[in-house]
Amino acid sequence: MQQRWGKAKKLIARYILLKNQSLMMKLCIFSSFLVIIPLLSVGIISYNRSSVELENELRQHSGQVIDQVESHIEYYLQDFEITSLKIINSPELSSLFKNEKSNHVVESARNTLRNAAYSRADISNITVLVDDDIVIDTLGLRNYYPSTHIKDEYWYSSVPLNGMTMLVTRTLKLKNKEQPVISLVRRLYNPDTLMPVGMLIIDINFRRIEEISNKVTVSRNGYFFILDAKGHYVYHPDYSKLGKKVEFRQLSQLQNNESSTQILKNDRKDFVTYTYSPNIGWSFFTAVPYKDLTGGIIQIGRTIVLTIIISLMIAYTVGFGFATSLIRPIRRLQKFMKEVEIGNLSGRVPVEAKDEIGQLSAGFNNTVEKLSNLLEEVYISKLKETEMSLKQKEIEIKMLQSQMNPHFLYNSLETIRGMALEEGQEHIATMSFSLAMLLRYNLKNDSSTVSLGEEIKFCQTYLQIQKFRFEDRFEYEIDIPPWAIEQQVVKFSLQPLVENCFVHASGRSLQKFKITISVVPHSESSFAIRVEDTGAGIPSHKLNELTRKLEQKTTNSDGKHIGLLNVHQRIHYVFGAEYGLAIRSQLGSGTVVEMQLPMKEMTEGREIG
Repeated sequence: MQQRWGKAKKLIARYILLKNQSLMMKLCIFSSFLVIIPLLSVGIISYNRSSVELENELRQHSGQVIDQVESHIEYYLQDFEITSLKIINSPELSSLFKNEKSNHVVESARNTLRNAAYSRADISNITVLVDDDIVIDTLGLRNYYPSTHIKDEYWYSSVPLNGMTMLVTRTLKLKNKEQPVISLVRRLYNPDTLMPVGMLIIDINFRRIEEISNKVTVSRNGYFFILDAKGHYVYHPDYSKLGKKVEFRQLSQLQNNESSTQILKNDRKDFVTYTYSPNIGWSFFTAVPYKDLTGGIIQIGRTIVLTIIISLMIAYTVGFGFATSLIRPIRRLQKFMKEVEIGNLSGRVPVEAKDEIGQLSAGFNNTVEKLSNLLEEVYISKLKETEMSLKQKEIEIKMLQSQMNPHFLYNSLETIRGMALEEGQEHIATMSFSLAMLLRYNLKNDSSTVSLGEEIKFCQTYLQIQKFRFEDRFEYEIDIPPWAIEQQVVKFSLQPLVENCFVHASGRSLQKFKITISVVPHSESSFAIRVEDTGAGIPSHKLNELTRKLEQKTTNSDGKHIGLLNVHQRIHYVFGAEYGLAIRSQLGSGTVVEMQLPMKEMTEGREIG
């Protein structure tokens, strides 16, 4: 019990008494509550009651309007049911239904339909479909929608078999326009055999229904619409929606025996009132933006908010002077505490009174004094500790650097070569010697550039090592003119190009290929080193990708051609962006990699090629 009471006290102190908030915040909030809570209570109760009354009033008004419209439309459509009965019971149509299909009977039936259509301005068309493909249409050539296609419409198969009528929304296609209509459809029967023989379709335009709907005034932004039993629009102010499925699932799921109100979850948050007519199977709706209902409520809310703001301003003005005298010494103490946080221990808080705040300030000054002395001692101790740590790290780094000495590898290769010569293993001795030469080339020169002659020697050593691997599967030729021997190249730039030849050669299986290294002048101020092979070549898509990477100066994430890209970038860094690599290749014919470099000096007796 005591433990629970302790937790309750902590919650009250933290969330109600604002234990962790500043004094100014506490004073402002507590004084605000004294004004806000009463005003909000009155405002919220008034707002809710007003909303409920307005909703009830709109619900009753909309319900009365919908009932009136429903009655008018029911009576209006019942007249067409009577008209349909007159048509199917006429002698001309009865003869047609008894399988009397002479031209005279068909023409008489057509005249009967025309007379019925002309008798009412709200009938756009009357169609009779007989199962043996006889079609009588009062529009005739003015109808641009084949009547035979009516059988393919969604409602055709669902027309009741008991002779009752069904109402659907359709569109008549005339010469210059499309006219939305409500179609009253009824199955036709042979009066003798009572077997179904066809379909009667009376197309009713929206003239009269629109007149009735326009009399529905719910609000300035409200509107009225009708859905059939399957959720299709029968009437809507936007004619483009007629005949289409209602887009709101919330409305399509309404049960046909319901009559009530709902808040529609659309952009406008419409307040929808609806009722269902069991006589014709339609649902009638009125939709009003919910914000129209709360127009008066918003004005009340604004008044309440304005009253709260004015009351707060008065309360803050009166309480500010009183709060300032309490908060000023506390804020001064807070300012010095922030100085201490950033390491400034030289300041002291002036003590102006002997009250609780004055005692707190004096205790703070004593604490800062002791802290300053302690930090000085700790600083000296840490300085010595850091000096020892740096020396230890320096020793560890030197030990790591001495773990691998390249000269040790070179001496080991020389030892292997000597042992191979003693055992008569000439190949092993030669290969060990070549590897040692490569290592020595790496160790002896720290410059980023070397002469072409040195690079060629290094490349020849590399080719000798590859001879041990590929034996007689390749041969090479080096054609270097004397004027090019002393030209400067990027160190380790030729070997990756030669290595690239062996990568392409792998596609030629066991066939022999040739590598040619030559130098030609490129311009008056540059020359080119060509490395050509007769290998398998590079596929066009891979060549395009490699060329693109060379132009963009990017590396390859798949690990291929990294050496070429590295050489290309190093040439840019050393000699400039106008120099670098270019690649030409043809699948099955080989690859040419050309390295363009600046000319060290003009040389007589050379031709540009």
